[in-house]
This record gives sequence, structure tokens and C-alpha cells, in this order.
Amino acid sequence: MIGLMTPDELEARLRETGARRYHIHHPFHRMLHSGKCSKGQVQAWALNRYYYQAMIPLKDASLIGRSEDQALRRGWRKRLDDHDGDDDRPGGIERWLRLTDGLGLDRADVTSTRLLLPATRFAVQAYVHYVRERSLLEAVASCLTEMFSPQIITERMSGMLAHYDYVTPEILSYFDKRPPQAERDASYALDWVKQHARTPEQQQAVLDTLMFKCDVLWCMMDALHYAYVTPGLISPGAFVPGDADG
Repeated sequence: MIGLMTPDELEARLRETGARRYHIHHPFHRMLHSGKCSKGQVQAWALNRYYYQAMIPLKDASLIGRSEDQALRRGWRKRLDDHDGDDDRPGGIERWLRLTDGLGLDRADVTSTRLLLPATRFAVQAYVHYVRERSLLEAVASCLTEMFSPQIITERMSGMLAHYDYVTPEILSYFDKRPPQAERDASYALDWVKQHARTPEQQQAVLDTLMFKCDVLWCMMDALHYAYVTPGLISPGAFVPGDADG
């Protein structure tokens, strides 16, 4: 068990942990950003990642619903607006579907989630259940991977636009708004965690939660690599790219 840290020491430990374990280091992401993926592999990534995007509002709504802290509820509900949008403004889910549309995927196939890899479904559900069932401190801390997302988004946009001629800025419009949203959300969650993790046990729980969330994201990348790169064993019923044989 760690000793009691100052809030700034806790933040430093969190940043060091995320820097080591965030999925920006995964081989599949390196392939994706460097132009090494086939179009079918890019499609598989976008289709599977959709499930994560679609479940984020459910995760956030469950956190809001269990919090008696009015300030936390007010601060957190911005996330629902960002992902669900409204009648006049498309949210993140709709913008992600523009990505899958632009990649040539059938929208009904994507939104049905019937073509997901099983490991994608299990990993995302594990995240949703974690937020619903663990302490409120751990639920908030599970979002701290957002501290590291602006870097991966920047690399993703520049790399995909440079290497894939079928990818356009319009297709990647989801990512236009995410860096400032992620920075805002990460700052809010980090400040809340630093204020409320007051014991060594609570601080360890926050660190363990960040590792769990990094593991969720890494597991999703592992599943893509196993199915669509090597050894190339696609689960029965999962998406099969048109270029799977070459």
C-alpha cells in the first residue's frame, strides 16, 4: 500500500502511469497512424470502436444518477451533451457514424453492433459495469485516460490524413472537437479526484482504476490485432473485411 501523497504527488503518479500504459503504444495503433493498415483493418477499428463511443453516454448517465453531489452532476452532464448532441447539433456518436459511413460501412451493421468482436463487447461492458458498481471516486477516476487522449487524437488525424487517400477531414470530423472537450473533462475529473482521494487507500484505488481503464483500451486493441493482423483469427459472426484475404 502506498503512503499518503499530496494531491500533486498523486497527479504525478497518475500521469506517469498513463504515460506507460495508455494504448497509444499499442502495435495496432502504430499501424493505424503510420499508414500500415489495410482499408479493411481501418474499417474493423472504426466499427468496433463505435461500441465504445455509443456506450459512453450510458456510463456517464449512470454516474450522474448515483451522485448526490449537485455540482458533480452539473459538471458531468456536459459529457452527455457532447456525445448525444441535440436536435440542432450532432453529438460525438453521430460524428463517429459519419466516419464509419465514409469508410464504406453500412450504418445499420455498425449501430446493430452484431459484427463486434466478442472481446470488444466484453471490454466495453466491463467498463460500464465498473462505473455503475464501484465507488463514486473510482467511477470518476475511470475517466482519467482523457488526460492522454489529445496526443493520440492529434497523431491519429495527421497520420490517417497523410497515409490513407480515402480519409478526408470531413470523415474525421469527430476528432475536431475532442481535444478541447477531453482537456476540459480530464481537468474536471482530475481536480475532483485530487480533492476527494484523502486516504492512502483511496489514492491507491484511483491509481488502480486508471490502470484498469488503460487495460480496457489495451484489450480492445489486442482483440483487433489478433483478429485482423496476426494470427488473423476473426471470431465467428464478427466483421470480415472485403480485403481479409489480401
